Amino acid sequence: MTPLAHGVGSVQDLPVPQWLFLYGAGVVLVVSFAALALLWRRPLLARHAGGRPLPEGLSRFLLSPGVRIVLGALSFSLLLVVFAAALVGERSVGSNLAPTFVYVGFWLGLVPVTVLFGNVWRALNPWRAAAEAAEWIAGRLGANAEPYPYPERLGRWPAALGLFLFAALELAYFEPADPRALALAIVLYSGASWIGALVFGSRAWFPNAEAFTVYFGLLARLAPFGVRDGRVVVRWPTVGLAGLGSPRPGTVAFVAVMLGSVAFDGFSRSSFWVDETATLGDLAGTLARLGGLAAWVALVAGVYLCTVWVAKRLASTDLDLAGAFIWSLVPIALVYAVSHYFSLLVIEGQFLLTLASDPFGFGWDLFGTRSFRPNLAPFVPSTIWYVQVGTLVAGHVVGLAVAHDRALELFPRDTGRALRTQYPFLALMVLYTVGGLFLLSQD
Repeated sequence: MTPLAHGVGSVQDLPVPQWLFLYGAGVVLVVSFAALALLWRRPLLARHAGGRPLPEGLSRFLLSPGVRIVLGALSFSLLLVVFAAALVGERSVGSNLAPTFVYVGFWLGLVPVTVLFGNVWRALNPWRAAAEAAEWIAGRLGANAEPYPYPERLGRWPAALGLFLFAALELAYFEPADPRALALAIVLYSGASWIGALVFGSRAWFPNAEAFTVYFGLLARLAPFGVRDGRVVVRWPTVGLAGLGSPRPGTVAFVAVMLGSVAFDGFSRSSFWVDETATLGDLAGTLARLGGLAAWVALVAGVYLCTVWVAKRLASTDLDLAGAFIWSLVPIALVYAVSHYFSLLVIEGQFLLTLASDPFGFGWDLFGTRSFRPNLAPFVPSTIWYVQVGTLVAGHVVGLAVAHDRALELFPRDTGRALRTQYPFLALMVLYTVGGLFLLSQD
């Protein structure tokens, strides 16, 4: 078993040259941009954002406190199991449930679930479940103190920091899969989450400041299921990104971490980076990778803000375009994650069946799956590359469409002005697509 290996195979033996894929991806985006300019003349996404409500009984059941309590209790119990495995289980990565569950089952596995079914993390969040249970008990005992108002200026900055620290643990720390390191990380993250909920209240803290709530909440905007006016609705995918208005402070930074961390992961596996850092020790290597991660996040944010600056000049406007168009990067963050990690999820995710029967590595066989043998080669390398190209290009086309629709909302009486704001965004999407494919080809 080779746990937590990123991707499999090579893309060096393709039937056509790599450069043809890069040029082809750029051409698809340019053609898509022209089609949007000619055929999409008024905002459409917000008109369909309401969706069609599910039957009232089903909707009431799905959103009932009972379902949320049961799911929260199960999720919190699972958190305790994972923490116990990380703390006292075998230190071998291949024998301990914690590393594979955290990095594959949770971090990667919840992404397709969220995009398909909506914001399930709202009910599964173990930290929120525990905090709300504590608030309920305190209220019943008459000891529930009034929380402090959450500062508006903080916005999503704490969540951006939390996501960056998680990415640093995974991508910069020299032993990211060490169970004891994960146990410490769980303690620190749990403590920060519960202290924040205690000070500001669960309803204010988690949607603003808890990294995974914000992360999965943004991805859930792409899902065909959502909640509107207390009802579960079926809607067209991506329309949840329409009509959101100006985001909270820190949202641009958060999305930059989403994109920049995956970009750095690809870059860190290039021959250039490996050659430059191969001789560094544990501490120096960790610091170098931390600096590289921060640099890629800053690069993503800087390129986006420069694009917005050019768009404002072309449209001669003082509107907050940085906030208005940041939602168009959410589909790109999704396809970056899918294209880079889907093979890891499919291959390493199979080991969860084995580890579920023996989470501590003590030789148990609780569910009779300990002898399960995963298929370590479900794809040929060219299949992986085609999926990567297809998802990246499709995601950037969706990003173009979301940005175009938003521009038409901002300038409803001046289509030409709206279109001028999109020229630099076309260049941005081409850059992100070609850059993403290049990084993937170097892995």
